[in-house]
Amino acid sequence: MTDRPSQPRLAPVSGAEVTDEMAELLGTQGGVVARTPANNVFATLVRHPGLYRKWLPFAGKLLAGKLSPRDRELLILRTGWNCRSEYEWGQHTLIAAVCGLSAEEIERVAIGPDAPEWNAADRTLLQAADELHADACLSDATWAALSDVYDERLLLEIPMLVGHYHMLAFALNSAGVQREEGVPGFPGGGP
Repeated sequence: MTDRPSQPRLAPVSGAEVTDEMAELLGTQGGVVARTPANNVFATLVRHPGLYRKWLPFAGKLLAGKLSPRDRELLILRTGWNCRSEYEWGQHTLIAAVCGLSAEEIERVAIGPDAPEWNAADRTLLQAADELHADACLSDATWAALSDVYDERLLLEIPMLVGHYHMLAFALNSAGVQREEGVPGFPGGGP
């Protein structure tokens, strides 16, 4: 496995390097990037303003998709864990807590679908994230189990969500985006 950078390879934009276009995309004034819980992800990805402008609405749509917030966060957390994206894990640990996942459930995501405490629906979602990570495809059994719960739109949204967070993990990990102060890291030292 490739080691993750311990320092940013691309630092978040700040000060004089924030162009007018970047400022508009970030909602800043005078080159001051507002402090938000996910400041570093946005202030790093905006280094490619054209890509950022197209990416943000898609990412936002997935965060406000048809999946329940709880289901969405289970999939994102498992993807962050599978991709060894501590930034993604940390940010979505905070979001998952707001969406009703307990601290024990969040830590259990790291164990995966085999943890005996999961109910069948949660286990299937975690299994889906693992299969998409490993094989880029859901097995017939997982598809059938998901089909018992979700309609066609959600059956498409699940792999799109997991795929999006894989893509984001690739960028975050490669650019060395660092967690903000107070954002938790992986439980138990990570994957």
